Amino acid sequence: MTLLGCLVAACASMGRPEGGPRDYNPPVFIKSTPVPGELNVTPTKIELTFDENVELDDAFNKVIISPVMKTTPVVRAQGKRVTVDLRDTLLPNTTYTLDFADAIKDLNEGNIIDGFAIDFSTGGELDTLRISGMVFEGRTLEPAQGMTVAVTDNLSDTALTKVPFQRIARTNQLGQFTVRNLKPGRYRVYAINDVNRDNLWDRSEDVAFYDLVVEPSASRQMVTDTIIRPDGTDSTFMRETTVYSPADLLLTWFNEDYKPQYVKDYKRPDRRRLDLVMGARGDSLPVINLVKDNKSLPAGEWALISSNSRCDSVTMWINDRQVYETDSLKVSVGYMLPDSVGIPRLHTDTLLMAWREPKKKVDKDPVKQAKADSIAAAEAMIFNIVARSATSHELKQPLVLETPRPILSVDTTMLHLEELVDTVWTTLTLPPVSPAMPKPLTTRNIYRDWAPGAKYRLMIDSAAISDIYGAVNKPFKHEFTVKKIEDYANLRFTLSPVRPDTMPMILELLNGSDQPVRTARADATGIATLELVTPGTYYARVFIDANNNGEWDTGSIDLKLQPEEVAYYNKKIDLRANWDNELTWDIYTIPLDQQKPGAIKKNKPKLKKGQKDPDVTDEDEELDEWGEPINGTNRGHGSKNKFSFGGGKQQSTGNSATLRDDRRR
Repeated sequence: MTLLGCLVAACASMGRPEGGPRDYNPPVFIKSTPVPGELNVTPTKIELTFDENVELDDAFNKVIISPVMKTTPVVRAQGKRVTVDLRDTLLPNTTYTLDFADAIKDLNEGNIIDGFAIDFSTGGELDTLRISGMVFEGRTLEPAQGMTVAVTDNLSDTALTKVPFQRIARTNQLGQFTVRNLKPGRYRVYAINDVNRDNLWDRSEDVAFYDLVVEPSASRQMVTDTIIRPDGTDSTFMRETTVYSPADLLLTWFNEDYKPQYVKDYKRPDRRRLDLVMGARGDSLPVINLVKDNKSLPAGEWALISSNSRCDSVTMWINDRQVYETDSLKVSVGYMLPDSVGIPRLHTDTLLMAWREPKKKVDKDPVKQAKADSIAAAEAMIFNIVARSATSHELKQPLVLETPRPILSVDTTMLHLEELVDTVWTTLTLPPVSPAMPKPLTTRNIYRDWAPGAKYRLMIDSAAISDIYGAVNKPFKHEFTVKKIEDYANLRFTLSPVRPDTMPMILELLNGSDQPVRTARADATGIATLELVTPGTYYARVFIDANNNGEWDTGSIDLKLQPEEVAYYNKKIDLRANWDNELTWDIYTIPLDQQKPGAIKKNKPKLKKGQKDPDVTDEDEELDEWGEPINGTNRGHGSKNKFSFGGGKQQSTGNSATLRDDRRR
């Protein structure tokens, strides 16, 4: 007889006296029908009894039975009992596992039984082998919660999409999983976000795979255990137990970013403008034509086109008066779609893009109405310039100007750049004015080697800039002060192990939302430097740029390609103005599940009332002689102090995921 999962022994407690100690113990399993590990049984209902009243949390998604049944069992909790009604006929000579994950908790305090499961066999033998590990998101190392982990003895490349999984489990709130009751054999291990619950992977679903074929095993071994006494003291002892292997598989899930291509949205927000949004990114722009008089006119003949780098958002500025004065336009959009046998072929959608003039308030007095129309017409021919930078200007950044519609010409003789020198505005030579990405049609860059701490003024005369519709700008003035060098911090990481130039490490400096704000490529010695960083609290991660394209790349099932490897620096980084910060970091020192700082981790176990988040701690900081944290070199004081969070080795705990062998290659 076997009982699966970690069951914590405790005395039954129906409640506690008011003001007594909080109950932190999960419910204790008492008995079940059938008995755990029972042989030669074919139940239609399973009943479990606990020592206190229990309830279920999201049983529909968390409770699973393996092998998978066509009809989902009905799971209920009432009082101290949990019942499971089986709606399918059980297979003969098969070991069944009923895995509750962390769905069962006590009614009063919400203490959960994590990893609770029972098993039984319809034949005379019980399969007992297990495979355990953890699943993380490849890009952010977030623990995968509630993801389906499956094993299959079908080792073919098509098993993931063609053959329903044999035995499955769900990851818990820490991303941990155990697939139980396996026969001896060779298996492939996958994890999917099974959105449609068909126990197959669809290309749009998240997926992870383990590179190697796994052969589970079990052995009896002596292990060290600890007893904690009521007075808080503890002692260790040796005991014999069954150890299952592998117990430390690491899977990192990814999404192939596969989406069927289609026209997701289209609109005509202005008489002269058409917007098109595609359902998926493309290698090139869709083929856009104007359909008129049974003819197709390419978009380049009647519009200026701009798009984002993914080619899935397109804006067309119509520069043909005859076209934009037409209220209803018929536009064809061509893009590649796979046919029934998977061969990409050109597919075309025809869209009707109509424009309706907004209703305007009409004055009963014809003279006033004529005057209002005249003013509106005049205002339509002028526009405002917007400066896309604050009055406190970044030292190494250009001044960016933006107009509402595409720019036709800029008369640079009507642009005047001045610097305030000893209370006098001094005229400077205007640097080149160039289109700015990602909006080259409507933005312009003005950049020079700004003097730290200097004050500048840009003035643009009326009608210096004209757009493609003949409108011109209003007079414009923008004053700004450039930040000083001492307003910034510098950051340098010495990363190890050093990677070859063909597979460099890319350092990403992250904000509190886990989003990159700056990046730097590590050099041949593993040094990645970020200069002139705005002071603040940051975090850091690196990825190994396996294809040397400067971007993090997802994986591929067809190509058996894992997502590019990611590691997180396990501490927050406080950057102070006028400090040089130097850190060392061995990306393999700390186990993967312990790397990501709790402050930016999103997928965390649910906290009970009054429970403190264990991932968020107050960090004690050693102070220098000036009362400042020792976290770098202060240029103002000239201190030589440095700090290093990555210098010491940290050992993996029993629940920590080990690294794949190929992570060190």
